Amino acid sequence: MTFGSSRAKICVVGSSNIDLIARAPRLPKAGETIVGGSFHLGYGGKGANQAVTAARLGAQVALVSRVGRDVFGEGARRNYSECGIDTTFVLDDERPTGVASILVDDAAQNTIVVVPGANLGLSPADVRQAAPVIERADVLVCQLEVPVETTCAALGIAKRRGVRTILNPAPAAPIPGDMLRLADCCIPNETEAEALTGQRVSTPAEAERAARALQRRGAGTVIVTLGARGALLVHGEAAELIPAVPAAAVDPTGAGDAYIGSLAVFLAEGLSMRDAAVRANAVAALSVTRMGAQASFPVRAAADAFMRERGIL
Repeated sequence: MTFGSSRAKICVVGSSNIDLIARAPRLPKAGETIVGGSFHLGYGGKGANQAVTAARLGAQVALVSRVGRDVFGEGARRNYSECGIDTTFVLDDERPTGVASILVDDAAQNTIVVVPGANLGLSPADVRQAAPVIERADVLVCQLEVPVETTCAALGIAKRRGVRTILNPAPAAPIPGDMLRLADCCIPNETEAEALTGQRVSTPAEAERAARALQRRGAGTVIVTLGARGALLVHGEAAELIPAVPAAAVDPTGAGDAYIGSLAVFLAEGLSMRDAAVRANAVAALSVTRMGAQASFPVRAAADAFMRERGIL
């Protein structure tokens, strides 16, 4: 795929995983074995999920990632191609493809164990090789499931060319100060905001304090996602809690990725930060009504219909 049409152009630098999802009545205690009700194997990884979300919503998407030379890697490549994602820079690695083991209970709560595998092989040199697709994007999206130095390199390339940057600092990990200065928009959830700032984040007021701390460290706009309570948008001097869109939750897996991938698309299409955040809330809400991560991400027509039903469009 060659970037060049009027469609939103998104580049994602990040992880590719296979999700192994089991459903059980409740999460087991330490040392306990319980019987599950269902099992699903799907494609995931934060980078991949955000890329697929953007592609489903109609954007032109390029993914920079690594997968193993194994059946999971072959399946991931095939999945990207079927989604219309440019895989020029989805590279092979000697390590196995990353795997996420996910357990979901009947209250739609989950626990996740990630084995990074090939994701650890994505290097700054790989990113420099992929500079053409980063530089031609409207928005670059990065996370922390690949080495930090690789994410920093990608953000630096984008900033030097005036490409808008989104950093999803997940999973929570220490990050260098210059990384935040390269992020036009930093989007942690409550747990990640706590880890990044050392401050408790359990209320919108606490989320704003954490967001201001991230701004003081160099981040531009900060959005703290708050699950069922919505998202706190801290943009310049203003702060606003954007309520969640009501939905019958079945599985929250991938909802944060749906939010970030869709936000990137809406920003690339020219919406204001607030309007993009409102619509991203809706896409995330729609995603939790189905099991799985990528399997739950809506196509554009379904997302628009959902937003019209709720008076957002």
